[in-house]
Amino acid sequence: MELTIGCTTRPYAGLSYEEAFERIAAAGYTDVAVFASQKVVPVRSDSTPQEVAAVRKAAAAAGVTPSMLIGGPKLDLGLEAAVADYRRLIDSAAALGAMWLLNGGTGKEALYETFFEVMRRAAPYAESKGVKITMKPHGGISLTTEHLIEAHEKVNHPAFGICFDPGNIIYYTKGEMRPETDVAGVAPRVTTGIIKDCVVVDGKPDVMVTAGDGLVNFYTVLSGLVGGGFDGPLYVECVGSSEPKDVDRDIAFTLGYVKGILSAL
Repeated sequence: MELTIGCTTRPYAGLSYEEAFERIAAAGYTDVAVFASQKVVPVRSDSTPQEVAAVRKAAAAAGVTPSMLIGGPKLDLGLEAAVADYRRLIDSAAALGAMWLLNGGTGKEALYETFFEVMRRAAPYAESKGVKITMKPHGGISLTTEHLIEAHEKVNHPAFGICFDPGNIIYYTKGEMRPETDVAGVAPRVTTGIIKDCVVVDGKPDVMVTAGDGLVNFYTVLSGLVGGGFDGPLYVECVGSSEPKDVDRDIAFTLGYVKGILSAL
């Protein structure tokens, strides 16, 4: 099975996005997910056209496609303002050339229904801009696969899908839930995937692990996704190293590791 495998800028969070793009391209990736660089996500709801164009230009210069952008709704603004702000973020994602806009829901129970309403109002707008919203497990409203399925059903729009992040399922439940158990049930709703592992040591979870070195059985996860009709893309989010030259090695290894698993499916 051949799927698009991209890499987020998170492993190079301390570098500029320009250098992150270059290193990701050098490791063999064609796609990049734009996360925070030097503590700031470079494309936001308040980004100017010039700022977005600069990021898009840097990706093109490096030879990668910025196909995913991270960014969640600002629910604390109140419903109407949150919808308006998220639509501006969708505009920024479209201007960047990103097909996918990634968020992690919310951990504030009082804002759960606000989140769903923002997504219901934003999804048709995203569709009109050629952008698809994808939500991953991140605790709170998206703690488990059951929560992801419930969210998908509540929003009920083709421009809103699920991002399956196996490492986060272990992380946010401290190992009590496993991604392999329920992957088949959620797979038909999954539009994007994250390659992230996790370890739990003395009750403390850690996702800064290179895929294959932690608890996730990636063969089971990926075969379950593909068997349920998933056709990509996947994005590498975390590795075990932090020094750039070591990260270079880890993301290159992970690309080969994931390709090897997919080739066997």
